[in-house]
Amino acid sequence: MKFALKLLSTAAGIIFPLLAEAGAIDQLHRFLNETRTLKADFAQIVISRSGRKPQQSAGTLAISRPGKLRWDIQKPYPQLVVGDGEKIWIYDTELKQVTVRPAAQAMGNSPAALLAGKNELEKNFTLTEAGESDGMDWVEATPKAGDSGFEKIRLGFAGSDLVAMVLVDSFGQTTQIRFSKLERNPTLPASTFKFTPPAGVDVLGG
Repeated sequence: MKFALKLLSTAAGIIFPLLAEAGAIDQLHRFLNETRTLKADFAQIVISRSGRKPQQSAGTLAISRPGKLRWDIQKPYPQLVVGDGEKIWIYDTELKQVTVRPAAQAMGNSPAALLAGKNELEKNFTLTEAGESDGMDWVEATPKAGDSGFEKIRLGFAGSDLVAMVLVDSFGQTTQIRFSKLERNPTLPASTFKFTPPAGVDVLGG
């Protein structure tokens, strides 16, 4: 009897950590599998390697999977990123300039591919559990391609909701994003993911 209990205890000690370690990645897969559209507010802080003068911005996000997104920075300086599934449009209102790139090229191993792409995470990223902190369960995604521009991306979940992302780029710059007012599977008008360059702006690429 004692031997059986000891064996059971040993097995539990091996199995339960494995179950716990599977949690955050499972949350990410479940979130993506159950989310076709999404909208949220975001607050973003960009910190340089030196840590000086963090840049703060805020705006709204909308996604229709796969491939469509709208990242609308509203303050302090307006900038708009729109993906219609074929092209990515980046509109800098201050510079009066639009940059256009093929969606497949722009999305491939980018952070946007994690949220707006197809459910092919392991094709482009290596996923690992990153533990619990700040009341969130974290997943770390490392791009498999060396030219993605990012070293790693961390996604924080509270229950079934995506609450935060932390991105570390190849220059040691860290971008921290917090989501609020997140809605899953709202009805989004088709115009959300369409973009026509305003008259008088310079259009680069295409």
